[in-house]
Amino acid sequence: MIRCIAVDDEAYAANIIADYISKVPFLELVGKTTNPIEAINWVQEGKVDLVFLDIQMPELTGIQFLKICGSKCKVILTTAYPEYALEGYEHDVVDYLLKPIPFDRFFKAVHKAQTLLQAKRASPSTLAVAPGQPAAEPAPAAASAPEYMFVKGESKNKFLKVAYGDILYVEGLKNYVSLYLPGQRLVTYQSLTDLAEQLPQPPFYRVHRSYIISIDKVNMVDGNMIYINDTAIPIGETYRESFLKRIREKHTL
Repeated sequence: MIRCIAVDDEAYAANIIADYISKVPFLELVGKTTNPIEAINWVQEGKVDLVFLDIQMPELTGIQFLKICGSKCKVILTTAYPEYALEGYEHDVVDYLLKPIPFDRFFKAVHKAQTLLQAKRASPSTLAVAPGQPAAEPAPAAASAPEYMFVKGESKNKFLKVAYGDILYVEGLKNYVSLYLPGQRLVTYQSLTDLAEQLPQPPFYRVHRSYIISIDKVNMVDGNMIYINDTAIPIGETYRESFLKRIREKHTL
C-alpha cells in the first residue's frame, strides 16, 4: 500500500483528493490537512510515501514544501495554475495535476507514483524489473557498457550524465522531456524530437508523439499498449506498424 496525504489550504479540494484516494486499492489515506506544517511533520515522522500537494498556500508554498521534504517522499502537485508546472518538475515531482482534476488523470498520476516507489523499494539487482517478471537479458550488458549522454540540468551550466542502459522510457512535455530511470525521473529542457536523435536505435524507438521507449525494458505489448514495469504507454497510430514489425522480427517479447 502507498501511504498518502492530501494537503490543500481549501478543505473541499483536500476532500476531493481524499475521496479519489479511497477509490484506488493500492492507496491508503493517512491524513488530509489544510496546514502544510502539519503535513511536514507527518512526512518527517516517516508516515507518508506520497503527498498530493497544493502549490499556493498562505503559510508555506508547495515549492517551499518540496525544498524541505522532497527527498523524503514522492509528491504530486495539485493546482489551478499551469505556470508552476516547470518549477515543480525541476523539483522531481511525480506529476502535475490541474484543477479541476478528473479521476482518470488522477489515476494515471498515481500509477506513475506506484512505478517509482516500487523501483525505489527494490534491491539494486532487481531495480528495473516488475514484480513477477524475469529480468531483461540486455540489462547486464548495459551495466558494463560505457554508453551515455549528458542532459541539461535545472541551472545554466549543470549537466547530468545518463547511461542509455538505465533509461526505461522518455515522455515529451511541450518544450522539455522527462527521462524515467529506475526510481528516478530527470527533467530537461529539450524537445522529444531532438532527444530521439541522440538516443541509439535500437534499443530506443519512438512509439507515440509523446513517448520514446527502450525495447529492452518492455515487459509486454498488448494491442495498442506497451507495458514497462507497471506503466502503460500508448502506441500512436503513426508508429504502430513500424514498431510491431520490429517486435515480430525480434521475437523476444
